Amino acid sequence: MSKAPLQWDEEVDVLVIGTGAGAMVAALTAAQQGVRTLIVEKSELYGGSSASSGGGVWIPASHSALAQGQQDSPEEAFIYIKGLVGNHVADEKIRAFTENARVMVRYVEAHSGLRFQAIPYTDYHAEKPGGKMGYRSHETNTLDAADLDPADFRSLRPTHPSAALFGYIPWTTMEAAPMVTRGPGWMKTMAKVLWRYYSDIPQRLKSKRSRFLVFGNAIAGHLKIALNREGARMWLRAPLVELIREGDGAVLGAIIEKDGRRVAVRAHKGVILGAGGFERNQEMRETYLPGEGRAEWSGGQENNTGDAIRAGMDIGAATDLMHEAWWAPTVKVPSEIRGRPLFYERALPGCIIVNQLGERYLNEARSYDVVGKGMIDADRPDKRTIPSWIVFDARFRQKYPMGPLLPVLPDWVHSREVRNMAKKASSVADLARQTGMDPTVLESTIARFNGFARSGVDEDFGRGSAPYDRYYGDQNVTPNPNLAPVEQAPFYALPLYPGDIGTKGGLATDEAAHVLDHAGKPIPGLYAIGNNAASVMGPAYPGAGSTLGPAMTFGYLAAIDAVDAQQGVSKRKSSAA
Repeated sequence: MSKAPLQWDEEVDVLVIGTGAGAMVAALTAAQQGVRTLIVEKSELYGGSSASSGGGVWIPASHSALAQGQQDSPEEAFIYIKGLVGNHVADEKIRAFTENARVMVRYVEAHSGLRFQAIPYTDYHAEKPGGKMGYRSHETNTLDAADLDPADFRSLRPTHPSAALFGYIPWTTMEAAPMVTRGPGWMKTMAKVLWRYYSDIPQRLKSKRSRFLVFGNAIAGHLKIALNREGARMWLRAPLVELIREGDGAVLGAIIEKDGRRVAVRAHKGVILGAGGFERNQEMRETYLPGEGRAEWSGGQENNTGDAIRAGMDIGAATDLMHEAWWAPTVKVPSEIRGRPLFYERALPGCIIVNQLGERYLNEARSYDVVGKGMIDADRPDKRTIPSWIVFDARFRQKYPMGPLLPVLPDWVHSREVRNMAKKASSVADLARQTGMDPTVLESTIARFNGFARSGVDEDFGRGSAPYDRYYGDQNVTPNPNLAPVEQAPFYALPLYPGDIGTKGGLATDEAAHVLDHAGKPIPGLYAIGNNAASVMGPAYPGAGSTLGPAMTFGYLAAIDAVDAQQGVSKRKSSAA
């Protein structure tokens, strides 16, 4: 435990570690209240995993949803989350989120150019009490890179390839869904997306990167503009080294590495940790997470190595949910530093996931966290599911995307490494031999599945029976939009790994994001949000944006509390009322 230095190199009121959406909201909230605010980033790019993500934000009962005539309330959201997480999370913490998420949205919209639009994206467990068929997940407004300072655009972490058309062309959530599922008007939408990208000739002559910012890129961009306006400083290439706490007292500040030297930063009102999880730290994965996961299978960005979590542990902070992650099945292109999560491909008709024998073992169309964790839970020495195989036929290959394999485009257009990843055969038996599966078992599995596809009822795992299953189904396919026979040669298979989009275990916190010690008492001056904190969602994943929504909400609450704890209590009560 570090002692305070004889002399501080920098003095601020609020120090924020990390530059994801939650951290940036925390910094904006602090700076907007007139206090000296510094936000620091480990890498040369700001935005964290948030900037590279699909950018969904899960907010119950928002003004956008209510304005669209949707019936929702914080209490219904509490019932929904509570039913999913049980006693893994304190009721007070769940209520802090459900009652203040929409308050945060109003605040951010009032002090930045960011806008939140509720969309008809189904909750992942909409059939559960309190679940909704849509309008809790929010899409944010886009941003023209011309509105950013050129240096801020260059240092903005780009969108992950899995969240872009062809891996690099931006599209909005409401554009992506019909294009992926071949919904009504998809060709017109495709033409619009392609024209928007290729008509920007000046940018195409300079870079493949689009100036039309969407998803997490737009969130980070809008917040950076607001931070600049409010006078908050941001340091890049400035990792956290350690927190400074004297004895059992308050956290006074932190040691930050900047320009090759250690800088002691005094934070008079508090330090807010929002620097991501530990998914890219292999040692921590092996210590805490189940299964045989590898850091390179993760879709989380490569700098998320748990630095802030370990710094908190070093000064006596407790942890919780360290065995949990935001699971997702991923495919790994060898040259890419991150896995590509299969968010929606698994639900499309005409593909199956099988173990190394060739047997199905789960409902492929369930939410990605359920499928990713299901891969780990089903793994047995005699029936390995790590890795599994996702198998599809020529019809699927032509119509739909599958990870790095793009529809319509012939195989030879893809890179050699992608072609080498994808096993291809003229018969099911030959595909089984190429992948090490038992040909008889795989043939039997596919024959049984094809029968379900024709009847429309998956008698083994119920694929297509839940609302979320059908969200990414092809509505042109009957009688079940999630089921089509796997029967047209050639047949394909890609290796599938139990990856994630981040870990969800971290420092134990209360309803105001105070970090707790092992006795359950707040450590004065220290807050944790996002994947630095044990998630308010516990072991569950309620809907699209369940990472960003709580991160931004608790970032707001932490900053309010840090600046003026009593004022924060009164603000939260009056705003929630």
